[in-house]
Amino acid sequence: MSALRSRLRSVSISIKTKLGTLVVVSVFITTGLLMVALRTETELRFITVFSVIATLLITQFVAHGLTAPLDEMNTVAKAISHGDYTRRVRGADRRDELGDLACTINRMADDLEAVDRHRKELVANVSHELRTPIAALRAVLENVVDGVSAADPETMRTALKQTERLGGLVETLLDLSRLDNGVVPLRTRRFEVWPYLSGVLKEANLAASQRAVGSGSGSHTRKDVHLHLDVSPPELAARADTERLHQVVANLIDNAVKHSPPHGRVTVRARRGPLPESLDLEVVDEGPGIPESERRKVFERFNRGSVPAPHGPDSDGGTGLGLAIARWAVDLHGGRIGVAESARGCRIQVTLPGIPQPRG
Repeated sequence: MSALRSRLRSVSISIKTKLGTLVVVSVFITTGLLMVALRTETELRFITVFSVIATLLITQFVAHGLTAPLDEMNTVAKAISHGDYTRRVRGADRRDELGDLACTINRMADDLEAVDRHRKELVANVSHELRTPIAALRAVLENVVDGVSAADPETMRTALKQTERLGGLVETLLDLSRLDNGVVPLRTRRFEVWPYLSGVLKEANLAASQRAVGSGSGSHTRKDVHLHLDVSPPELAARADTERLHQVVANLIDNAVKHSPPHGRVTVRARRGPLPESLDLEVVDEGPGIPESERRKVFERFNRGSVPAPHGPDSDGGTGLGLAIARWAVDLHGGRIGVAESARGCRIQVTLPGIPQPRG
């Protein structure tokens, strides 16, 4: 906005200059016509009429050149103030202050449109991320209330873990707000892969069970999808931001389960990476897979792909944010994520470098 105000000041100066030029030209025209009248003995009234007509024509020409762009800018600015960020000012290619002002307004509209889009995406991201721990926590509490499981320390620890997970996700709101500025911090630590991934799979099982119970008939097969963990060597350790890594694994599992057939199998495989404390992860399902033509687009926000998930409770394809969030978290680590070749189903590979690498 400060840039816009400076542009408006420069336009004001430019308008004053042009109006001053108009006055000087009018005086010269009037003086010239008077000199012609004196030399040709033309009546003064004719000279006056000609002077007024010439001055009006020049004034009209200059005024139209000044006011027409300003009227359009005023219209666009009113549209932007009412939330229409698609309007743009024409004439941005003019080589004067009005052209500069048009460029400034268009850039402002672009920025406001981007902010509005990111705000909507942020709400969708947060809703998507909160769904899994809330569903898991609800499943634990309902089992206790219904007498299915006792309120023993193990059950309470699971509920507490989900509550802590919710608290951590709320804290990430500030991180997501800094995403566009590249100021999202990473809190990396060394951790043992087997117990960590076992906890993630347990939470995924609870969330899937709760969604199956709450979705009515026709979705019981989601409880039949078997989650298998394969970590080699068993004592494998790695370094990463475990909260961000949880986002990656949970979203990949959610996507794999959603596209698995009845009684399908989802495998989470972890291996030692090429660098110290680096990690290679794979999430493999037995679903229809991802066509090669769409493999680069599946990590884009709101991309739901052309292959439906008829067996899952979210058969509408979900929000199309899970894989985008996973890619965002992997990028923060300086790692890589992509769809790999697979004889059956879909295989997504993740490589974390251990020590976070700067993003290029």
